[in-house]
Amino acid sequence: MLLINHNQKENNTMRSNQGIVRALFILFAVIGAAVLHSAPAYAHCDGMDGPVVKAAQEALAKGDVNLVLIWVHKNDEAEIRKSFDRTMSVRKLSPQARELADTYFFETLVRIHRTGEGAPYTGLKPAGRDLGPAIPAADLALKSGDVAPLTNLLAEKVRTGLVDRYNKAMAAKSFKTQDVGAGREYIEAYVTYIHYVEGVYEAAMNPASGHYPEGAAAPHED
Repeated sequence: MLLINHNQKENNTMRSNQGIVRALFILFAVIGAAVLHSAPAYAHCDGMDGPVVKAAQEALAKGDVNLVLIWVHKNDEAEIRKSFDRTMSVRKLSPQARELADTYFFETLVRIHRTGEGAPYTGLKPAGRDLGPAIPAADLALKSGDVAPLTNLLAEKVRTGLVDRYNKAMAAKSFKTQDVGAGREYIEAYVTYIHYVEGVYEAAMNPASGHYPEGAAAPHED
């Protein structure tokens, strides 16, 4: 009876530890993804089907500039308001004028938004670009209210990346002292492994940077 209780306690402890490890993977993945893969995120907001242009389309349809002011810094409000008023006036003239005015406003808003986040503006990008799985999953999580698919996606990517680097380091670890070349291969694998672990850990420990200064609310982080 005592042996059964002991085994049950060990099993419960094992399941608890596995749960903690999985939770840590998820935490590191959610925060670390922005640091490890920040470049593709910048491409999200300059598309015709991106959130900035969608906000601009809604603002023009409703005549409400506040719907786009949240995408720029306070010191850029005046320029956006001026651009918005001009667009609203011109788009009434004709269908052709409306199309040109709308495009002008989209470009102005996206340019100022990206300048505010320290990213270059290279023009509006067409709708339907392949943004990879992470960005659509992040937007879908906010839309659906279910973050589980996103955390599972990111946790699996971090797990795969970690295990791959760990296995390479382990495979190269047992080198002979006389074989300097093999030793260097181990050091390269070791450094790659450690840097990956360190990068994920630091991402989890440090606050994520967003579009707005620290302390300000951001409606959408690229």
